[in-house]
Amino acid sequence: MTQVDGTHPSGRPMKDFSIRAVSAILLGTAQLVAVIWGGTLWWGVVIAAIAVMATTEFYAITRSEHRKPNEVFGLIAVATMPVLTAWYLTSAPRAADRLAVAQHGLLGLTGTLAALVVAALVWHLVFRQVTASDTAITVFGVVYVGFTLTHLVLMRELDSGTELVVATIVSVWLNDILAYAVGSPFGRHKLAPHISPQKSWEGLIAGTVGTVAVWIAVGFTTQTGLPLAWLAATGLAISAAAVLGDLAESRLKRETGVKDSGRLLPGHGGFLDRFDSMIMVSVVSFYMLVLGGLLFGVAR
Repeated sequence: MTQVDGTHPSGRPMKDFSIRAVSAILLGTAQLVAVIWGGTLWWGVVIAAIAVMATTEFYAITRSEHRKPNEVFGLIAVATMPVLTAWYLTSAPRAADRLAVAQHGLLGLTGTLAALVVAALVWHLVFRQVTASDTAITVFGVVYVGFTLTHLVLMRELDSGTELVVATIVSVWLNDILAYAVGSPFGRHKLAPHISPQKSWEGLIAGTVGTVAVWIAVGFTTQTGLPLAWLAATGLAISAAAVLGDLAESRLKRETGVKDSGRLLPGHGGFLDRFDSMIMVSVVSFYMLVLGGLLFGVAR
């Protein structure tokens, strides 16, 4: 039972926070090791594994509403997207313009998505018991998780791409930790009480400050060529995307009466619970950086 001020008489928030923090740090460290030392293809494999786990949980949630997505098509697609994208990136001709290389990688991403749409439509036509909602959920699950997260693979091939992916991961991690650390004991003003009662404006502000701080630090430690004001704006956009992703998944679970998407990650629930923010952030971060490069004449 939570008190009005957001604390628990039993002291559980601190215990829950500790478990959540340790889990996030271990998982975040594994991602950082993969992106820094693993190479683009290995990073694609890691993203594929995360996407498969998260999409499996997404389909399980939708099945609780008696939907019947084609999990075989969906999981093959989300596993293929990041790996094929990474393969296209590594096979692209080396060029000074890293954005051109990233665009080459888009062939793997869009090609897989196109194949999925065709396969899903054939499946829909062949089997009369398949409904339009089943087909839509099959495709949406792949777009929602696999398509978005694959942008982290594309980001790694931008100028200073490794550092930018690291900054994205760290900023989301810090956003989550600070929002929880400040929001639990000090949260008074609820952000979206009908969707996620535990989230507060105080937590949102704390998380945003941490996220913006990370991206300002990027301006001093990495040769991005982007103005500090744009990097700060990127931090603001990432914080907003993190909250949007979190609330979107909370809304999905609330609609279906599911508490956690899974039980594999202590303090977080499932992979979809842990990466719900990153799903939105990966797209926003990538295009904010690309847009910044175009606006300020910086080859990304």
